[in-house]
Amino acid sequence: MATLTDRNPENATGAYYVDSSCIDCDQCRVIAPNLFARNPDDGRSYVIKQPTTPEELKLAAEAESSCATSSIGNDGA
Repeated sequence: MATLTDRNPENATGAYYVDSSCIDCDQCRVIAPNLFARNPDDGRSYVIKQPTTPEELKLAAEAESSCATSSIGNDGA
């Protein structure tokens, strides 16, 4: 389960975030490439844009539930 206090600093401000347990599996970036990006320095994903539309919210939730390490959190849920 993602930990809010371990949130990657690159995350866009908002409910969704990726924490430091990310292993760079690329799953979230495949599911929602407009919402997640990769930090090339440490290889971890982060939220580049918070979801705002129903479709983006659906994709963010799918990325969260598909994360192999449960590194994606939603502190608004």
